[in-house]
Amino acid sequence: MPVKQPQPGDLDPIETASRDEIQALQLQRLRWTLQHAYDNVPHYRQAFDAKGVHPSDLKQLSDLAKFPFTAKKDLRDNYPFGMFAVPREQVARIHASSGTTGKPTVVGYTQGDIDRWADLVARSIRAAGGRRGDIIHVAYGYGLFTGGLGAHYGAERAGCTVIPMSGGQTEKQVQLIRDFRPDLIMVTPSYMQVIIEEFVRQGLDPRESSLKVGIFGAEPWTEAMRREIEGKAGIDAVDIYGLSEVMGPGVASECIESKDGPVVWEDHFYPEIVDPETGEVLPDGSEGELVFTSLTKEALPIIRYRTRDLTRLLAPTSRSFRRMGKIVGRSDDMLIIRGVNVFPTQIEEIVLQHAKLSGQYQINVARDGLLDTVVVQCELQPQAAAGTDAAELREITQWLQQRIKTLVGISTTVNVLTPDTIERTLTGKARRVVDQRPK
Repeated sequence: MPVKQPQPGDLDPIETASRDEIQALQLQRLRWTLQHAYDNVPHYRQAFDAKGVHPSDLKQLSDLAKFPFTAKKDLRDNYPFGMFAVPREQVARIHASSGTTGKPTVVGYTQGDIDRWADLVARSIRAAGGRRGDIIHVAYGYGLFTGGLGAHYGAERAGCTVIPMSGGQTEKQVQLIRDFRPDLIMVTPSYMQVIIEEFVRQGLDPRESSLKVGIFGAEPWTEAMRREIEGKAGIDAVDIYGLSEVMGPGVASECIESKDGPVVWEDHFYPEIVDPETGEVLPDGSEGELVFTSLTKEALPIIRYRTRDLTRLLAPTSRSFRRMGKIVGRSDDMLIIRGVNVFPTQIEEIVLQHAKLSGQYQINVARDGLLDTVVVQCELQPQAAAGTDAAELREITQWLQQRIKTLVGISTTVNVLTPDTIERTLTGKARRVVDQRPK
């Protein structure tokens, strides 16, 4: 797989600046953000006052720890526009989360916010190896979800030709990839699996497509999943990170030359890692909950937003900014099974260790009396299904049960199924967990 090395003209000057220059810019922008939020958002004025802090108390970057956190509940409590820091008439666009677990979280953007967002997604595409004139197939969902339009505007800003396919219609996805011959695809990793399966179903080799790079985000995925997709599709798989409350896709993105974790665009977002229980700020390299403060957002400044994503901050490599480790899970997605903390990505890593199993899996949790029960469903690789007899199925089942028990620490029932048995995601994120326990 060819890797495009960046040329000096491909990078913004800040991407190669010294840490002193970056931190000076962060401090300047952070002071503006805190004052902007305090002056224009009643929630922040009340929260700052209740904690006895004022924007003028920020003398150095570490002083940010004195300020209160923002949680998703704060955005919902101020639904729909209570967190906006500009008059509604200055809001050029509104996005929102799905709201499947309550009121949606509403995000507003000024025209300046949209321009900066496009710039950062364009920077992310360049980091992934995309260049002016490349064709990008966007299969993130369009609409209130930030993925589709965020990727679309960024790809145009990067000077690329955009195929605004959105999600679903998998047969047509394959047809357009074959006909239009895009260079890159932007999509969730789980839906990329579905596209790969559709190539195979049609008797086509996905490794022979025109695609060279996949920019995957919107859900946690593992190094095992990266190897799976790269091997089956013959592409470089690059991780992009974002969430609507902070901006959307493009808060951080991997560099294709290193593929060692998304680089946080620290000139626009200040990251912290905190202890999920105490809120204490942890040193770089420690695993904890990722917290972001925006530095340049006008319509919706966000102060110390608790993402619930569990990761680490790592030293710079390909750029002057710090990197994120792979998301190991979300603190609110963590399953507690008979007292053991379990993340779906742990199961994914194990499933993908077996050569005959595909990356499709689902974890079903229920309660039998006082005990939790866990059923892990997974599928055979299409090419392995015909040659796997009942005895080998039992061996695979026992192997997976034993590995999960040894590495994760829970007992499970494992069902190894034929291909295309588990429900597929057609519009975005896979449903990896079905938790039927009473709340």
